[in-house]
Amino acid sequence: MAAEGKTIDALGQFELKTVLGPIGEAVGFTQSSAHMLLAVGIIIGTIMIGMSRRAVVPGRLQSLTESLYEFIADLVGNQVGQHEGRRFVPFVFALFTFILVGNLLGLLPYAFTFTSHIAVTFTLAFIVFVLITVVAFALHGKKFFGYFFPEGAPIWLAPIIIPVEVISYLSRPVSLAIRLFANMTAGHVLLKVFATFVVLLGGLGAVGPFIAILPLATNVAIVGFEILVALLQAYVFAILTSIYLHDAVHLH
Repeated sequence: MAAEGKTIDALGQFELKTVLGPIGEAVGFTQSSAHMLLAVGIIIGTIMIGMSRRAVVPGRLQSLTESLYEFIADLVGNQVGQHEGRRFVPFVFALFTFILVGNLLGLLPYAFTFTSHIAVTFTLAFIVFVLITVVAFALHGKKFFGYFFPEGAPIWLAPIIIPVEVISYLSRPVSLAIRLFANMTAGHVLLKVFATFVVLLGGLGAVGPFIAILPLATNVAIVGFEILVALLQAYVFAILTSIYLHDAVHLH
């Protein structure tokens, strides 16, 4: 789509570019890598500063940190079990906060959304997949393979049930990765498209600014919706990870 020699490049925002000059080019350090380090720094800094005083009457930052950790602890406990799930709370907490901060960082001007790249989301999903498989083997040994054929099912259904269960199990990292990647990419494409509409329509002369009000209002609404999506997608990733951990621990 073009207007007055200008085009809408909605996908250009996802292009990777090296930073830090020759050093960045040598090691392949992109703006995605920089924003991931920034997200980790924000998370560690918030936790360290928030929990540094350990006040009986917590301040705002301490309350935020404690509430966020308790939220994840309750989520994991409800899914995996209060006792069994305790060991997995730090892992799910790290996943949730990393994805959440990455999603929200991408909404800032000139920032980059690293969760909009399938390489990043699939890596996170693959880490979850490896963890649940290792946990299942460590706890149940060869009994883990019973997960693919429910106890009590007729043996003649094995040629149907086993392939379906195996494919379902192997598709977990794919579904986790695509869900997060697709939602973040789609939202940012919409933001870029409507933002470009505002600029193009605003340059149509005297009536331009009045016509541009509609896409501007739409973009403001999309920003609000994207904040909700950023929170929701981090939560969905965390709760699905907890559900998969439940299956690994209890084998059903």
